[in-house]
Amino acid sequence: MNILRVNGIDLAYDSYGNETEETILLIAGLGTQMIRWTVPFCEMLAARGFRVIRFDNRDTGLSTHFSHHATLDFEALAKTLMAGQRPDIPYTLHDMSDDAIGLLDALGVKKAHFVGRSMGGMIAQLAASRYPERVLSLTSIMSTTGNPDLPPTSPEVMALMTRPAPNPMEDEAGYLAHSLAFAKRIAGTGYPFEANEYRSLIREEVQRAYDPGSVGRQIAAIAVSGDRRPHLAKVNVPALIIHGTDDPMFVPACGKDTAQAIAGAEFMLLEGMGHDLPPQLFETIVNGIERTARRTG
Repeated sequence: MNILRVNGIDLAYDSYGNETEETILLIAGLGTQMIRWTVPFCEMLAARGFRVIRFDNRDTGLSTHFSHHATLDFEALAKTLMAGQRPDIPYTLHDMSDDAIGLLDALGVKKAHFVGRSMGGMIAQLAASRYPERVLSLTSIMSTTGNPDLPPTSPEVMALMTRPAPNPMEDEAGYLAHSLAFAKRIAGTGYPFEANEYRSLIREEVQRAYDPGSVGRQIAAIAVSGDRRPHLAKVNVPALIIHGTDDPMFVPACGKDTAQAIAGAEFMLLEGMGHDLPPQLFETIVNGIERTARRTG
């Protein structure tokens, strides 16, 4: 693991594969750390002839946190947005897309294939539209466009995601139970839920960094980003949109809307996948990423 100074903050990253090969940049989702892109997944991509970089978004993992900002009041945020006003938040998705480009600058990488999951997909979408000279291809996984006409995440799932969790330093068992319940709820029905693997991953994230306020700050960044379809209309690189039939966070219509907003985008709907990446689908997803990347040749 390495740390670089980017846009006035520290970003933690690591790299797999040969540095002389084309780069794939993996962007993590809401409140999660780069280790959600597991080592086997990264190594599988690297084996296809790519340099693979994963990193902690700002406010997660070992990158700079914004804990000095006040805890987000979701009700106040909603009222501010409904009033047509801009809330006072520490950063936006645009800032996070600037971070991704800044990391490439710091590494001396001129162009890369961008792959993002959930919120990371949104960041990758913005990077592809705002920095067309830097993005070779776009793969957006289990994400959405911000189209206000799309079905929203169910209140039940939102409540599970935003309810306060026990402090893992005081009640590790309670924290693990809370986190596992949410992970199981958003997982698909087509593949076994690997509770032990999730438990190990959650423990590892807590050991790397525990910041209960970061999820709220990133939700705010998403909330103010608005409808990205005008941005997506500008994307002119090969694009793949991957979505699961069982995704309760962003229903399949969200993935379809993303694909429709990008000229020539491929839409891959995976039966039984939820808002997660089951290991059984790694090869299918890696095949799609590689196929999309090779379309740039």
